Amino acid sequence: MDHKAHHLRFAAVLVALFVGIATPAASQTPSDTRFEIVVPEALRADPLTGRVYVMIARTDSSEPRLQIGRTGEPFFGRDVEDLAPGRPAVIDGTDLGWPVEKLGDLPPGDYYVQAFVNVYSEFHRADGFVVWMHDDQWEGQHFNRSPGNLYSDVQRISLDAEAGYSIRLVADNVIPS
Repeated sequence: MDHKAHHLRFAAVLVALFVGIATPAASQTPSDTRFEIVVPEALRADPLTGRVYVMIARTDSSEPRLQIGRTGEPFFGRDVEDLAPGRPAVIDGTDLGWPVEKLGDLPPGDYYVQAFVNVYSEFHRADGFVVWMHDDQWEGQHFNRSPGNLYSDVQRISLDAEAGYSIRLVADNVIPS
């Protein structure tokens, strides 16, 4: 009986240890860091399908959307489908980024942030399938410079994932043709 109780206590300790390791600390939940990207009704009356981004730069040498790249400044994105004008798309700690994987991995500090919306077009393929994707406008598939896409003004913001933040960005500019 004593031997069985010892095994049960040992198993309970292992379960508690596993749960403690597998459960992130409350201060690191993905919802503590978030950006809300809004396309105003005055700019676009119809819902849109595409991908929303938040681009984050340490310098204001140019807009953050123009500083991204393979080795550039961090950016994070999320696909949206039928996003209604005025309704926010949320990018938070669950969304992956590049070259920084998670918003929570950004070191605390002052940043220049910008929202960007890559508006997709609907294509009807010959095989009957319908796909949504970026429609190249002869810019060479550089979506961050593509006419018709939307972006916000740049904001200088202090970010600290440990303290948490919720930032609203309004994508009210259109890249001209």
